[in-house]
Amino acid sequence: MTETLEAPAQLKQIDHWIGGRAVAGTSGRSGAVYNPATGRQTGEVDFATEAEVDAAVQAAKQAFVEWRTMSLAKRADLFFRIRELINERKEEVARLLVAEHGKVLSDALGEVTRGLEVIEYCCGLPTLLKSEYSEQVSTGIDVYSIRQPLGVVAGITPFNFPAMVPMWMWAPAIACGNTFVLKPSEKDPSASVWTAELLKEAGLPDGVFNVVHGDKVAVDAVLDHPDIAAVSFVGSTPIAKYVYETATAKGKRCQALGGAKNHMIVLPDADVDMAADAAVSAAYGSAGERCMAISQVVAVGHVADELIDAIKARIPKVKVGDGLDPSSEMGPLVTKEHRDRVASYVENAPGEGAKVLVDGREGAPGEGFFLKPSLLDDVKPGMKAYEDEIFGPVLGVTRVDTYDEAVRLINENPYGNGTAIFTRDGGVARQFQFDVQAGMVGINVPIPVPVAYYSFGGWKASLFGDRHVYGPEGIEFYTRGKVVTSRWPDPATSKVDLGFPQTR
Repeated sequence: MTETLEAPAQLKQIDHWIGGRAVAGTSGRSGAVYNPATGRQTGEVDFATEAEVDAAVQAAKQAFVEWRTMSLAKRADLFFRIRELINERKEEVARLLVAEHGKVLSDALGEVTRGLEVIEYCCGLPTLLKSEYSEQVSTGIDVYSIRQPLGVVAGITPFNFPAMVPMWMWAPAIACGNTFVLKPSEKDPSASVWTAELLKEAGLPDGVFNVVHGDKVAVDAVLDHPDIAAVSFVGSTPIAKYVYETATAKGKRCQALGGAKNHMIVLPDADVDMAADAAVSAAYGSAGERCMAISQVVAVGHVADELIDAIKARIPKVKVGDGLDPSSEMGPLVTKEHRDRVASYVENAPGEGAKVLVDGREGAPGEGFFLKPSLLDDVKPGMKAYEDEIFGPVLGVTRVDTYDEAVRLINENPYGNGTAIFTRDGGVARQFQFDVQAGMVGINVPIPVPVAYYSFGGWKASLFGDRHVYGPEGIEFYTRGKVVTSRWPDPATSKVDLGFPQTR
């Protein structure tokens, strides 16, 4: 497979966004941005220095003073404007996602729509920030709780959802009265700058939302900065662990979402056609570059052969091509290096004892970072294709004899992000949700990403920290509680009392 990697004459320059304006980088270091469908470099993104990260933090720190005092009514009104602007211009940002990530336009539009759901949830922030009040807990004494923002918070986000995942972070953070510094993926950074420009257009005060691009230098500057109170992260498990341990060692609040190995159990009583449709959709959508992708089907009993035949029959019908082609259903992978890494799992599978039923390396488009869907059979624990998060269009099938074996595979796996079961038996489905050790469970739903008013996150090595993103837990993460005990006595009744306060 060949790529055309020569750069065009004019590269798009992607700057930082600090204090309400674009700021060119000064480090002299940058990263190449490609169109994955052609393999050609289309842009160059500045990499931040520690000083540039500090400038973004100081802009956010200064903006926090007034932003946190803005009334909930005004903040909610602003969020309604943000929601309307993004909705009106969602195809604009979706095309940026196609150009730099490679996903097809329909998938990019879906990403923006799911991000918008979190913004819509945050439009109800006056209700979300309501607390509790107890009158007369003791004679003349009332107690109430309030939730207040943390200050400057930061988000470090992955390449696979360059619009949606930042929305999962900045929307609740800013709604709660914090100011925000975003360090997006350097592979597809334009959506973050587009977001910054739109937020300014909507009326967000300068400094409330900032963007710094970069690599580990920028990440470490965020993690080490004393004025950043909390960090949100989504990425691979080794980096999530590093981010969590580094941030918490510096006294920061941290939620770090890591990798996944999502299993889909198919029981003998399942509707095979529905299960096959779901497996193909969930494994190959967005070229498998989803932390909620189904990468392993666990076929129980005699259903395996029929299910595999049904999946094999569907794979040739998946149209692979440029994301802007309306007929394309799956685009390229994000980089050549990642494409080659994913392909290596298919190449090495037979040596480990698995069978390659469909080889996605064959017949892929000649230029760009393309792979077609691959299907592996007899994938077992211990094989790299089973143990690793492949993060590409490779679906493995594991055969087991019983439901208990299938659940044990999931529960013994170090990851615990999402899982699914396909069955017609409601009792078994209910038992599965009780038994399985994963944060998000689908029953005849292959990708159980929660709606915005629930929270997203996994268990085990898929999450470091004790709060999931967005939804109620997102509001809790970006605020801290304060309890006020209030008394307005007659001064004439005041006296010294050294005893422990009692509620009587």
